[in-house]
Amino acid sequence: MAVRRHRRYSTEFKLRLVESYLAGEGSAKGLASQHGICHSLLLIWTEKYRKGELTLDVQSEEQIQEYKQKIAALERKVGQLTMELDLLKKGLSSHRPAKNELPSIISGPGESRSHEDAAS
Repeated sequence: MAVRRHRRYSTEFKLRLVESYLAGEGSAKGLASQHGICHSLLLIWTEKYRKGELTLDVQSEEQIQEYKQKIAALERKVGQLTMELDLLKKGLSSHRPAKNELPSIISGPGESRSHEDAAS
């Protein structure tokens, strides 16, 4: 059985279609099939329009909710990256390189010589 996903339509699209229907530019079935939707959906939108529930104010609310979701996702990402940066900084500060050794985040510290190597 295939999973059916709900498509989302912009408020502008809904308003344009409802206003065309109410202006007599076509039947509900005709306009709906022309735009690839079910005619009952157009009738639902028309009823919402008549009740004042389908306006550009609704579109603004939808956009605000969408923006809030995007902001929350970006804030989570910033938090994650901040934690990673803090860990990297702690790792670098705990390793004190020798005076002639330059640390590298990419390759890490250079090899340290053992006492036996230093004696030879």
